[in-house]
Amino acid sequence: MTITKQVIFVAKEENIEELKALLTDMVKPSQKSEGCLLYHIYQMDDKPNTFVVIESWRDEVALDGHKGSAHYNYYKSHFEPFTAEKYSHSLSSLG
Repeated sequence: MTITKQVIFVAKEENIEELKALLTDMVKPSQKSEGCLLYHIYQMDDKPNTFVVIESWRDEVALDGHKGSAHYNYYKSHFEPFTAEKYSHSLSSLG
């Protein structure tokens, strides 16, 4: 079963560039991960401190593999000081 998520990060105003760099470093290695179907990060034009991650994984095994990767663990241990708020949504395709 495909797993698709939207993750929102709101950077602390003084840490926009640090969070942007940390998230940007996630893109290429995540896209190369086994079972990654889609992995993109966007910065909102009207709210430059807000980043939106859209990711889709083949199944739970692929997502678990991503969560066990070195790049994910680096991000996970470094994002909190730069982040004012983080939340996510699971998405279901309608077509």
